[in-house]
Amino acid sequence: MDDLDWQRVIIAAIVMVAALAVAVVLRLLTGRLFRRAGDTRWAWDDLAARLVRDLAVPVAVLGGAWISAKVLHLPRGSLDVTAKVLTAATIFVVSLALARLIAGAVASVAMMRQGVAANVTIFANITRVVVIGIGLLVMLQSLGVSITPLLGALGVGGLAVALALQDTLANLFAGVHVLASKTIEPGDYIKLSSGQEGYVVDINWRNTSIRTLSDNIEVIPNARFSDTILTNFHRPAQDMSLLLQAKAPYEADLERVEKLAVEVGEGVMADVQGGVKDAEVLVRFHTFGESSVDFTVILRTSEFGDQFRIKHEFVKRLHRAFREAGIEIPYPRRRVTLDEVPSRDGLRL
Repeated sequence: MDDLDWQRVIIAAIVMVAALAVAVVLRLLTGRLFRRAGDTRWAWDDLAARLVRDLAVPVAVLGGAWISAKVLHLPRGSLDVTAKVLTAATIFVVSLALARLIAGAVASVAMMRQGVAANVTIFANITRVVVIGIGLLVMLQSLGVSITPLLGALGVGGLAVALALQDTLANLFAGVHVLASKTIEPGDYIKLSSGQEGYVVDINWRNTSIRTLSDNIEVIPNARFSDTILTNFHRPAQDMSLLLQAKAPYEADLERVEKLAVEVGEGVMADVQGGVKDAEVLVRFHTFGESSVDFTVILRTSEFGDQFRIKHEFVKRLHRAFREAGIEIPYPRRRVTLDEVPSRDGLRL
């Protein structure tokens, strides 16, 4: 190799070292930019900073490799192969970065529409797979591979896969349908007719995860939601009525009982977290029981999980109010009447 060839090799090596140095600097700068973007409340600057960070190092290295190949004056055939390989690598890297960007954008839109409790991965996963699949097809096309036969094979193979994965695809489309129809969304408290209940944590391509009140996670296939009766306690609104059953003795003044129950309910609504302060407290007598007059107190709670605290405080305060007012809690009573039975000597017992 003559002096000119060695000089080109040295220059190409210097170019690669410079490209690596630029990649390191860009990595540090974009990492700092990403942290700064994370301090803001706007989500789109985070996505832009992440895109720049994902592309900085690979684009710098691939650019340095292409410049080095040009400096080396490779033969025409070798240069063409190098160009195709570097182009394919660039397309693949850009596809991965765009897939992450678009999936993040979809997740951000879902977050804005469904609130801070949203954690929907199904749309993000579908978007990521579609973008990466298109990127792979473009990459193969750039390498000179004809994708027309591949698309035909994918069509036939997709039919076979669809037949083999009927249950999986049923769960996939059921999950998309559930999200599109807004039957349930992450953060909702739901109860199925089969008994499972809890807060919806995530809806992915196959199943839905719900967190029970005992902080356990139950995983339910998406297809289950299409053939079961479901109660959503967050629809049409999160606040809900809370019906509490109570009893009053027959000897009590029902007007006074009603007044005490309303006063206690209003105090609970105003003082206890989760109560709806402006809600009207209602008392409805409904049954003449065996030893009491039964009635229902209707309160209002801002969210399903707050009802337990509301019940706890209301029962304590109503019990105290009844005791201070001299109203006894009715206990079951039975009156036993004994008939007089004549004895053998004629006396009646």
